[in-house]
Amino acid sequence: QVQLVESGGGLVQAGGSLRLSCADSGRAISSHAMGWFRQAPGKEREFVAATSWTAGSTHYADYLKGRFTISRDNAKTTVYLQMNRLKPEDTAVYYCAARLFGQALGTAAYYNYWGQGTQVTVSS
Repeated sequence: QVQLVESGGGLVQAGGSLRLSCADSGRAISSHAMGWFRQAPGKEREFVAATSWTAGSTHYADYLKGRFTISRDNAKTTVYLQMNRLKPEDTAVYYCAARLFGQALGTAAYYNYWGQGTQVTVSS
């Protein structure tokens, strides 16, 4: 059973950066496609970024315009979301998700496993 845990959220000023992490309780998630999604208050969950299980492909939401980067560590135990030039509209709970042997897709229903989320708040 995959149990994802996100960390790295917090309060940051507009223009700042944060790096979110997602791990499976210390075990490798090397065989899983990983996605990041977010949900702001009163809004639906939306796609942010994803990487395939081989890490050979990535996919990003168009609205990001290159501000965020998804990556894995070499041991594939952790997936990161580097967020730069943050804006107040990036404020949301950020979730990571996983699918065994998956591709870098942006549909929430595609993923089988989800973390509990980490809050990111960007002040203006």
